[in-house]
Amino acid sequence: MSFNINNLVRENVKLMKPYSSARDEFEDFDTADMIFLDANENPFENGVNRYPDPQQSNVKLVLAKQKKVETNQILLGNGSDEVLDLIFRAFCEPKVDNVITLPPTYGMYGVLANINAVENREVLLSNDFQPQVEKIIKAVDENTKILFLCSPNNPTANSFSDESVIQLLENFKGLIVIDEAYIDFSEKESWMNKLDEYPNLVITQTLSKAYGLAGIRLGICYASAAVISVLNKIKPPYNVNELTQQRALFRLGNEPKIKQEIASIIEQREQLLKVLVDVKFVEKIYPTEANFILIKVDDANKRYDELIAKGIVIRNRTTQPLCENTLRLTIGTEEENKKLMQALQA
Repeated sequence: MSFNINNLVRENVKLMKPYSSARDEFEDFDTADMIFLDANENPFENGVNRYPDPQQSNVKLVLAKQKKVETNQILLGNGSDEVLDLIFRAFCEPKVDNVITLPPTYGMYGVLANINAVENREVLLSNDFQPQVEKIIKAVDENTKILFLCSPNNPTANSFSDESVIQLLENFKGLIVIDEAYIDFSEKESWMNKLDEYPNLVITQTLSKAYGLAGIRLGICYASAAVISVLNKIKPPYNVNELTQQRALFRLGNEPKIKQEIASIIEQREQLLKVLVDVKFVEKIYPTEANFILIKVDDANKRYDELIAKGIVIRNRTTQPLCENTLRLTIGTEEENKKLMQALQA
């Protein structure tokens, strides 16, 4: 398959001149002894009186080393939602282009399509929650720019088969965005090692799940340098604040702690799975490679309300395609999970 990114980028994005922030203009200089009178900042030092690094260089250096990619293959955003929105805005012409999503899946793909006036063509997953490759290819036309794959998928918790993903990568001429928000809880390898093989592959990850930093809102995009260059052209100049960058660096520097927490979540997940087998109103437990479990119950609305009454908030997914009477249970701490188990057994 021949892939040419110039066939995907919006014409106005190709022609535009990106905004150049004050710091972008001299980022290659040693700034240690420089006097900053360029950005209309308050000069009194308090740790955050200066604008943050617009390219988040230190965070990217750490991620590049850990993920074995180049820094020019990384874009950081104010949560994954900003990253996804930038992808829409760079590559999809409003009221002309379309994208393909595979419900049941992460709802923001559809929301962002609506916001950007881009048609969202939905191709349902199969009954075992796998991509229906032939139906996806049939849904494609000359204006189909992006295919979104969430793997492990939210809310179903399963990963997509390698065979299906490779088929799509080799036969779809647009961008394939693989959302790997939950990859750290899966035994499957990330698709990161295929970035150089497939120029149309874009991978999004986050520090919100396994890294426990949902509150700082830091999303990550990995792709070819060509794709990242386009996204950098349209991103806001200071989209990731200084406090977020500092907290991310601190957390990324403590890999043993993160691995320990991931192992604990997986252990708790396995314990919860064993208990769910004996809960009378649970009709099916779906395979999981995430930090949550999807279960089918006799009456999702009723069971949801019962848990709320006991002070336990879960997610009712019964309105989603193929998810009638399902509940999504996030894995909490050992103490939280014990309370959930007791409530379910009661």
